[in-house]
Order: sequence, then C-alpha cells, then structure tokens
Amino acid sequence: MSAWRQKWINPVLEKEFRLRMRTIRSPLALLAYLIVIGLLALGYIYMEMHNRGVRGFNPESSRMLFYFLSGAQLVLVCFMAPGLTAGVISGEREKQTLNILLTTQQSSATIILSKLFSALSFMFLIVFATLPVYSIVFLFGGISPGQLVSVFAFYVLVMIALGSIGVLFSTLLKKTVVSLIVTYGVGLFLYVFTGLAAIFIMAVTNSSARELAGLLIGVNPMAAMISIFEPNFSEEFFRNGWAGLKLWHLFVPFHVLISIVAILLAIRFLRPRGKKRTL
Repeated sequence: MSAWRQKWINPVLEKEFRLRMRTIRSPLALLAYLIVIGLLALGYIYMEMHNRGVRGFNPESSRMLFYFLSGAQLVLVCFMAPGLTAGVISGEREKQTLNILLTTQQSSATIILSKLFSALSFMFLIVFATLPVYSIVFLFGGISPGQLVSVFAFYVLVMIALGSIGVLFSTLLKKTVVSLIVTYGVGLFLYVFTGLAAIFIMAVTNSSARELAGLLIGVNPMAAMISIFEPNFSEEFFRNGWAGLKLWHLFVPFHVLISIVAILLAIRFLRPRGKKRTL
C-alpha cells in the first residue's frame, strides 16, 4: 500500500488533498450544490405536472428533465471550474511559497498536474455526487445508461479543458484576480462569442454558410451536448459533403488539444528561465 501511495500520491498532491478536505467549506459547498440541483429537478417536475394538468410523469417528460438537469449542471461546471484552478499557482506566488515549492525534488510537470488534479478532484466529487438525483430519470424511463455515461464524460472533458486554461493563466500571471478575470474572459469567448457568431452567420447569410456556423458552434459545449442527445441537430449545420459530422466530433478533439497545449505551456513557464549571456 505504501509503495502504491508513493508512486501515485506525491507530496504536492497529498498536501492539496488534505488542505482542501479538512475545512468545513468543502462539505458545505457539496451540500449546497446538491440542494440546488435537487430543487431544480423537483421544481421542473412540479412545473411539468402543473402545466400538463396530470398527476403522472411520462418517459417524454423524464427525457426532458434529463436534458434540463444536464444543461443546468453544464452551466455550473463552466462557472466553477475556472474559479477552482485560476489561483493554484498565483496563490502560491502571492503567499510567497512558490519558490519553496520549486526548490523541492518535484518536477514542473508533477507540480502542474498535481495542482490541476487536486483542484478538479473536488469538482469531480460534486458532479458524481449528483448521480442519485439523476436516478429520478431512470424511475420513469426515456434515457439509456449510455447517454448518462456520455454526459458525465462530457463534463470531465469540459472541466479538464477549463481547468487547464485556468492553470496556464495562473502560471503566467502574478495576481489571482487577474488570472481569474482572464480565464473567465477566455471561457466567455470560447463558449458565448462563438455561439453568437454562429447564430449571426446563419441569420445574415440565409443559411449559405451553415458549415462555417457549424464549425464555430461546435466549440460551444451546450450545442455539442445537444448533438449527443439529438443526432439530427447537427444536420442543421452539416449537409452534402459534411453529412454525418456531429458537433461533438469537433468539440472533443478541440478541447483535448486545448488541454494538452495549456498544460504543456504551464509546465514550460512554471520555472523562471534566465536569459542567455552573450560574450
């Protein structure tokens, strides 16, 4: 057990786990998140039954509840992930402990990946703690287990991508506030501006540039998630030679590339490099 722990749990990761889970804020934040998700689910069920004027809840309503919960949780994930990672390195710099951390035997890759994983681990815990809420959907049918697995894998990819961007700017920028603002700004550009630009292109060009609009909106997580639920949704953007291409086919490799590039850049710029002297 000790050999396994030494191999997978490095001192940086162990310290982050202990500090994060020892405070009362973590269980309170988890409780508050579950209460919000639970109230959203119960509120949707109440409104659906009230509007239909029936006392039952059919599979079609259950499917719409699943879409509603998935979209609401995606918004919360996009909002929380940058906040958890945008200060992991700049916070150490502000506390004047970064130099001490850099003098240890831990490599830059170990420090960056440990900071990223420890920050996102709490987000993973929160998201997977909502599984009992999703069990409401399975009581009434309309959703397959494969769709549920796909949605949670989608959440993980979004968290890693946004978390990697947050760690990168936390490494490059000295102040946590500035890093947080820039991270949210990049997130808004990727997830809001691209969607609005796609809608604008479709409206102005009268659907003649639908492929360009599809490429832009393929970056948007909400549109990509809808394409997982409704395969025909992608046909609004991709036809003729583009037939068969789904929005999530663009979303997944793009975010994998962003995550890899952001992590590599954060590792590269973590340790200060002196300028070469010329003789």
